[in-house]
This record gives sequence, C-alpha cells and structure tokens, in this order.
Amino acid sequence: MVKKASGKWRMCVDFRSLNRACPKDTYPLPRINTIVDRTVGYEIMSFLDAFSGYHQIWMAKEDEEKIVFITDYGTYCYKVMPFGLKNVGATYQRMIDAVFKNQRGMNLEAYVDDVLVKSKTLTEHLGDLREALNTLRRYNLKLNPAKCTFDTTSGKFLGYLVSVRGIEANLDKISAIQSMPSPKTAKEIQKLAGRINSLGRFISNAGDRCSPFFRCLHNNRKG
Repeated sequence: MVKKASGKWRMCVDFRSLNRACPKDTYPLPRINTIVDRTVGYEIMSFLDAFSGYHQIWMAKEDEEKIVFITDYGTYCYKVMPFGLKNVGATYQRMIDAVFKNQRGMNLEAYVDDVLVKSKTLTEHLGDLREALNTLRRYNLKLNPAKCTFDTTSGKFLGYLVSVRGIEANLDKISAIQSMPSPKTAKEIQKLAGRINSLGRFISNAGDRCSPFFRCLHNNRKG
C-alpha cells in the first residue's frame, strides 16, 4: 500500500515481469508544450480530473488472469485496468482521444486523465462545459469533484499555471527546486535536472545552464 499526497491509500502490484513480456503500445501521448500553448488567449476555463481514471476502463476477460495478485486471503485479479501496467497511459489516451474527438484542440485539451475546457467568454463556456459533461455522461465516465475547478480564469495544468495572462511557471515547482539539498549522487543530479527541465521554457539558455549536470551524468555512465 502506498500513501498518496491526499492522505488516501493506493494498492500497488508488482507487474514488472508482465511488463517485460508485454509489447510496447506505440500510441503517442500528446506533446505537453503544444497542449499548454493552446490554452493561451482563453478567458474562462474549467479543470476536470477523472475519478481513478485507469479503473474506468474494463479489462478484456481473457486478460484478467494475467494480472492476478496473491494475498493472505486468496488469489485475485483486477476486472478494471490497474495502475502499474506498461501500456495504461497509451490505452487511456486512446480512449480520451476517441471520446473527445469533436472537442480536442478546439474548446478542450486533454492529456490522459487531465482535461481542460476553455472558452473566450462565460456564455460560450457554459455551452462548452455542457458539451464536455454530456460526453462524459454518454460514455459513463466519472469525475473526481475534489479535484475539479469550474469557471475560473486560472489554474494548474500539466505542471504549468495557465490563465488569461498566458503561461506562467508553477510556484510549487520552483519551491521544490529551492528546497532541494545540493545533489551528491547521480540519481539526485538526474532529479534536479528533471525539475529544472520542467521549467526550461522560463529559463534563458536552460540547456547551457544545465550542461554541467549532463557532463557529470555522462562521466558517471562512462565510469
């Protein structure tokens, strides 16, 4: 059991052996920068989050026996798609692309289970939001109300702060870097470089500034 940031618990099963035997699903995930760029110029937004998103996709009956797990009380299997499988992200994105095919890139952006409805005016937004909610209802997809925000001018989306002003850096990501101790291992350097890279669009010459990290990692691999 792994504790989530919300304080709730999530059961995680070790699917590493199954994942090694599974072919890679090459269905592409959207480019985050492209999606975020398409939020610029919109006055009103609603941020939607799916309720246990992966669990809303049913497993094929013939695949259930492949994801069994053992407990003290018996052997069980998931009937819905669990976290930890190799291709869950691609599978969910394929579903989302099909469900919102008439809205994506127009009045809606979606990356896996994060959905943003965007509009130029409040009047338009009521119609756009109604369309999105009707689509979710049609396909029996549920939202997590605790993580949804409706009719707002700004919010966090895919690691950025998007608003009527444009795209801004997420202060939580900046604070996470500032509070990090100086890295002492290759893994800690990778973690720091990854966090800086997520803010790369706001840092001039980010590649040059991070080059010492990359050289250190390169030398570590050679060693």
